[in-house]
Amino acid sequence: MRAIDVDVSQHAISASPWWKEAVIYQIYPRSFHDANGDGIGDLPGITAKLDYLKTLGIDAIWLGPHYDSPGIDNGYDVRDHRRVSAVFGTLDDFDRLVAAMRERGLRLIVDLVVNHTSDRHAWFADSRRSRASRHRDHYIWRDGRPGGGPPNNYPSFFGGSAWEFDAATGQYYLHYFSRHQPDLDWRNPDVRAEAVDVMRFWLARGVAGFRMDVIPFVSKQDGMPDLSAEQLRQPEFVYANGPRIHEYLQALHRQALAPHNAVAIGEGFGVRLEDAPLFVDARRRELSMLLPFDIVRMDRDGWRKRPWTLPQLKALYTRVDAAPGAHGWNASFLGNHDSPRPVSHFGDDSPRWRSASAKALATLVLTQRATPILYQGDELGMTNYPFERIEEYDDIEAKNLWCSLVETGRVPAHELLAHLRATSRDHARTPMQWNAAPHAGFTTGTPWLAVHPNHVEVNARAQVDDEASVYHHCRRLIALRKHLPALVHGAYRDIDPAHPRVFGYTRTLRDETVLVLVHFGREPLDYRLPDGLQIDEPLLDTGSGPAASRGARTVRLAPWQATLYRCR
Repeated sequence: MRAIDVDVSQHAISASPWWKEAVIYQIYPRSFHDANGDGIGDLPGITAKLDYLKTLGIDAIWLGPHYDSPGIDNGYDVRDHRRVSAVFGTLDDFDRLVAAMRERGLRLIVDLVVNHTSDRHAWFADSRRSRASRHRDHYIWRDGRPGGGPPNNYPSFFGGSAWEFDAATGQYYLHYFSRHQPDLDWRNPDVRAEAVDVMRFWLARGVAGFRMDVIPFVSKQDGMPDLSAEQLRQPEFVYANGPRIHEYLQALHRQALAPHNAVAIGEGFGVRLEDAPLFVDARRRELSMLLPFDIVRMDRDGWRKRPWTLPQLKALYTRVDAAPGAHGWNASFLGNHDSPRPVSHFGDDSPRWRSASAKALATLVLTQRATPILYQGDELGMTNYPFERIEEYDDIEAKNLWCSLVETGRVPAHELLAHLRATSRDHARTPMQWNAAPHAGFTTGTPWLAVHPNHVEVNARAQVDDEASVYHHCRRLIALRKHLPALVHGAYRDIDPAHPRVFGYTRTLRDETVLVLVHFGREPLDYRLPDGLQIDEPLLDTGSGPAASRGARTVRLAPWQATLYRCR
C-alpha cells in the first residue's frame, strides 16, 4: 500500500521552524562507514553515503562527537573542541562533508560536549599542576572530608565515586562520568565564554545547530551536599536541576544560537517531564527541543533491566507528548548511541518477526508530534549483538560496572552479563551493516568493534533492492509525514490506553484525523475501534496484512502490523 499525496497548501502551518518538520538521522561516526580501511568510520565515509540518506528522505544529520579526543568515551572526552579527531579525518574533510550535504539540501547538527572535557585537555593539564594555576577554577576541585574520603557521596554514572583524588595537589576533582572526563565549573565566566566561542566556530563552518550533551548538568548544586538514599538511586535528577541552568541556557541562545537561527537539541537525561517547559517553551529562548529519556529507560533500574507492559509504554507516550506544553517541542526516538537496538528492546528480534516489528516501531517513532530521530541502522532493523563475555565489550560503562560490581564480589558475573546483553550501549555501536561482504562492507580493514553476524541477511544493499524492506517502509513513512501536516503538528490522543496488544492513537489537525494502529503481538487480532471511530481510507501499511475498507469499525491486524488510516 502506497502513501496517498495530500495538498499541503490546505494545511499550511505558519511560522513553523524547519526543525519541527524535519526528520533527523543520527550518525555515530566510528561505526558508520570507513573510507580509508583503518577499521574506524570517518568523515569521508559519511560523505560517500549521503545519497543513501538522501534517498531515505531525511532532512538533517546529527553527527556524534567528531572532535580531537583520546577516545576513552568514544569522543565524549574532548581534548580540543576546534580540531577534528585524526581518526575521523581533517577540518577540510569536515568542510567537504558540509558542502556535499548542502548540495543535497541536507543540514548538519553536531554534538556539543561542554559539561566536561578530557583530562588531557590543555585546561585540565594546567589545572592539576597546582592549586594556584591559571585554569584551576575552570574545574571543580574540593578538599576531602575531615575524616578522609571524597567531599560528598556523589556517584559517577560509570561506577564508583564521582570524585577522583589527585595526589599532585591533594584535592579531589568532580567527574559525573569517567575519571578521564573532569566536569567544568560553569560559574567561571571564562568557561561560559569558551562554550559560546566553540559554538560560533562551528556555526561559521556551516552547521545548523547542536545536540547538546548532558547540557542540564552544567549548573551544579550550591554547596553540593550529600545525596539522600532516594536521590542516590537516580542522581541525574539532582545533577540536572542546578540553580543557574536556565540563566546559562538563555545566554547560549542569545549569544550563539539566535543569531544563526540554529537548532538546539538538549539531552534531557535527568529532566523531569513536568519541568520540560522550562527548557523548551519558545518564549523562554533556551532549547528548541529535549531528548526525553523516560521512554527508552522505562525498563531500567540503574544497570538492571526490568519488565514492561504496553499500557505502561502508552502512558509514557501520552505524558511525553503533553510535557512540552503548547509552546514547546519534543524529539521522538527509540534508539541512539546510548541505548540498545529498538527492535531488540521494544520489538521482536527473532528472524521471523524482526522485519515486521522493526517497521512497527519505525511507525511509532515517525508519527509522533515531535521531531523524529532515526539512529543509524534502525532503518534496517539492526539488532543487539550476541555478546557473551565482558572482553567482547568496548564501552567504558560496561567495563567500569564489571570492575565495581563483579570484581568486588557484589554481583555475580552471570547476572551482570545477562543485563548487559539487553542494555549495553555497545549494541548500538557495532558497525553499520552495508552489505553481506566480510565486515558488512563497513571497512576493508579490521573493524574497531565486532560486526553483527546477521549482516549477511540484514544489510542496506539487500533492503534498498527490496520494496518490502524496513528501509523502504521508513522511506515511504517519511514521505507521508512530509505530505500530511497532521502527522507533524496534529494533536495526539491515545484511543485505547489499557489495551494490552494494540497501540492506537489519532493525530488531528483542523478537519483531518489520521489513525495510527501498531500491533505488539505475534497472533492476528480483530481490533474494534473505540469512540465511534471508523475508517475513511488507508494511507500506509507495513505490508503484513490487508487494509480495512471504508466505513469499517473493526480492523484485522496481522502480527506486528502497523497501519495508518484517515478516519472519521
